Amino acid sequence: MSSLTKYISRLFLVCTFVWIVSIETAAAQPGGRLIILRAPNFGWNLAYHLQIDGRSVANVAQGHHYDTWLPAGPHVLTVYKVPSVGFTEPISTAVNVQPGWAYVYTAMWDSNLVFLRPSGALLSPGAIWQNRGDTY
Repeated sequence: MSSLTKYISRLFLVCTFVWIVSIETAAAQPGGRLIILRAPNFGWNLAYHLQIDGRSVANVAQGHHYDTWLPAGPHVLTVYKVPSVGFTEPISTAVNVQPGWAYVYTAMWDSNLVFLRPSGALLSPGAIWQNRGDTY
């Protein structure tokens, strides 16, 4: 066997080993699912920018949502409107992710601010009407 063939085979084995270890590490740290929807009255020309633990992850426009897995533990979700014209203050929500749980939020827009409403929040009949029947 030539030295180039030996080198390539060893490199392949090392890469395979690293890949297997990374899969086992990810499986050993179970997490939960995060889903962030947009309210129907959010606005056709607005999006929201999402940060998780201070890291930008997405701009979510009309007709889209955000869906990901998060490792177990405390996380901070921060949202603000895009484009950021005028007064734009980010609003943060803390979530403590438990393994196997799903966390569903709805991004709402009110008074030029974006905020996240948990899926189980109770709404008044006026708020339900304003959201055009959005009750989740």
